[in-house]
Amino acid sequence: MILEAVNLNGATVRLTLAEGRIAAIEATLGPVTHTVLPLQVEPHVHLDKAFTIHRARADKPGLFGAIEAMAADKTNWTAEDLRARIDAGMREAWAAGCRAIRSHIDWNDPAVPLAWDIAAEVAQDWADRMPLIRASLSPIDLLADPDIGPQIAARVARDGQVLGAFIYRHPGLETGIPAAFDLAEKHGLRLDFHVDEGLEPEATGLDLIVAEATRRGLGDRVLCGHACSLAIRADAPRAIDALARSGVALTVMPTTNLYLQDMTPGRSPRLRGLAPAQELRAAGVPVILGTDNVQDPFYPLGIHDPLESLRLAALAAHLAPGDWVDAITATPARALGLPPQRLAVGEAADFLILPGPDVLTALARPGVPRQVIRGGQLQTGAP
Repeated sequence: MILEAVNLNGATVRLTLAEGRIAAIEATLGPVTHTVLPLQVEPHVHLDKAFTIHRARADKPGLFGAIEAMAADKTNWTAEDLRARIDAGMREAWAAGCRAIRSHIDWNDPAVPLAWDIAAEVAQDWADRMPLIRASLSPIDLLADPDIGPQIAARVARDGQVLGAFIYRHPGLETGIPAAFDLAEKHGLRLDFHVDEGLEPEATGLDLIVAEATRRGLGDRVLCGHACSLAIRADAPRAIDALARSGVALTVMPTTNLYLQDMTPGRSPRLRGLAPAQELRAAGVPVILGTDNVQDPFYPLGIHDPLESLRLAALAAHLAPGDWVDAITATPARALGLPPQRLAVGEAADFLILPGPDVLTALARPGVPRQVIRGGQLQTGAP
């Protein structure tokens, strides 16, 4: 296969593919009609919750209304229901051109949740196509419980997955967060925190995570998500500087945070609810864009597609799309501990082809059209 006059990293090139690899990259003349990007990495979704909006409607506004609606729906979480919804999310991400996906799985009781095991089965089904990485998601007080936390961590370690916690103005964070780090160090686990998902300046759990990661030198093994309160904290510059020095990465979720934050019935929102992505990256923080929730009480719309997250972030956070492609490709790959993907001679011919001479043009319309190339072959079923 030969691709004539495509944009690759800002250069106009001819790509020659052979035997599943990039055989040649040669400078050529335009006009450029298509742009080539690496495959995407999805760092933060909730496949156990996805596609439930038709039966799980929140009665109260905001994050905790969605949590209550989702908890009530769990009576419907049979093995068959979970398998169908988790696999549907995987198929969406695959069609969109993802090469790996990390999904959080609710873990709110001492017992291993059914969704954890079903997700493992789906992951095995997909093992030869796209890794599904599971991250446990427990309230920090449950994970810090000396009788329960070690059991959760041991099972997560046995399965080779990621230890996670939900942190939002919980009491006892000064001991709970170090306890989570203790478990991660004992078992050699990566950590993934939902933290400060609200617009109150006193939501400062991120600071404790950053301090603990810095003290232990574990920043490159920690990923935080949300940190919405950074948008309104008066001391945000100080917190951002500490985050940058720690090496901890931060995932910004445009869909869910725009939808839930500053939600009051009958009143238009005044605050966007997003962590300040531009200031974070300018300070040196590895900033990632995540899809988060899809068609559930936390976000009733959406699709498992990082390009759509980039498109929405460009609007909501005033980002230049072409400058932020790494936030859905290379940066999440590093944060998840995945091997890098290089579009270079001799490397695997796995990439996206977007119609348009640049990323901005390609993302101009919703439902970003693309072709997905894997192993040098056109993948069928792409959006």
